[in-house]
Amino acid sequence: MTQAPDRRVVRPKDSASVMVVRQGADGPAILMGRRGASAVFGGFWVFPGGKVDAADRCARPAHELHPAAAAKVATDPGRARAFAMAAVRETFEETGLIIGAPGAVGGGDHVTYRALAAAGQAPRLDRLHYIGQAVTPRFAPHRFNARFFAIDAADATGELAGSGELTDLAWRPLAACLDLPLIDVTRFMLGALLRQMAAGFPVDTARPRFAYRQRRRIITYR
Repeated sequence: MTQAPDRRVVRPKDSASVMVVRQGADGPAILMGRRGASAVFGGFWVFPGGKVDAADRCARPAHELHPAAAAKVATDPGRARAFAMAAVRETFEETGLIIGAPGAVGGGDHVTYRALAAAGQAPRLDRLHYIGQAVTPRFAPHRFNARFFAIDAADATGELAGSGELTDLAWRPLAACLDLPLIDVTRFMLGALLRQMAAGFPVDTARPRFAYRQRRRIITYR
């Protein structure tokens, strides 16, 4: 008897990214880098980000997300905070930039939170603008349930360095980034960022959810 193929769907992992935007005389520039060839989305240009860790759920920020933004990130306040904490932590790890303010962060033995604690900093979530959500297709071997945030570079401190997970890390004109090799989610979120920037990042408007249904792209708003 021929065994039926395994059709189990991979459960998406919570993850978060930050679009760091720097204002300049020639218009806005955004911080992007390229994933290594062996990484998920290898070879594509992405924003700093990664999976939510257990430490992101127990660490504490210096300032919380705006309540209206948190309600759109997730219905559970603790989960909404964890997404934002992961976004700030991953940005520090991959770029060297700290989105923080003086405070006691906690986070147990996590190396990144220990480094923030040593600097006397805790994540400053109130500076994050929530842009939208994306869920990797059910047919994908690696799946993510991602939240995307944006922040003005003026609200971050430090020098570009990072862990090396992103190569060619640099500021690039925002419009020119649309010509880079991007996955569909990244391209969509860049467009969402441009629209929300033009509107002044209102906290009370609906945010997009990018997903797939039967291999067709579905965009909803909440």
